[in-house]
Amino acid sequence: MHTQGPARLRTSDVEREETAEILRAAMAEGRLDLTEGEERLAGAYAAKFRDELAPLTADLPFGGRRALARTPAARAATRRSLTRHTSLILIVAGVLTGVWLLSGADFFWPVIPLTFLVVGLFKHARYGRWRPEYTFGHHHRH
Repeated sequence: MHTQGPARLRTSDVEREETAEILRAAMAEGRLDLTEGEERLAGAYAAKFRDELAPLTADLPFGGRRALARTPAARAATRRSLTRHTSLILIVAGVLTGVWLLSGADFFWPVIPLTFLVVGLFKHARYGRWRPEYTFGHHHRH
């Protein structure tokens, strides 16, 4: 059977819960009062299709994702992620410096790859945990 127009995609429990987390963060920020927040939460959990979730967060700044990034759990996850990232860079710096010492080269060439790694660390610190929506101008998951 062939249908006209785009097919509606069913939503998953994960997508419903993600929308609910965004709504709870918006309530904690004071953007939604208790009544409206509860109504939207009920709508999120009752949604059967993906296109029913988008309107629930459409009027929130950045779709509510910025408020979600400011929750204590998200901040703790960012700190853990930055600690792991920093540790990895320090290990790579040690290995590259060891190779440089063994090579006997005059120019400290490890500075080149380490520069890129440190710039990546600064971007990581600026934007928080890496997610696909942080790259290539994506603002939300499709």
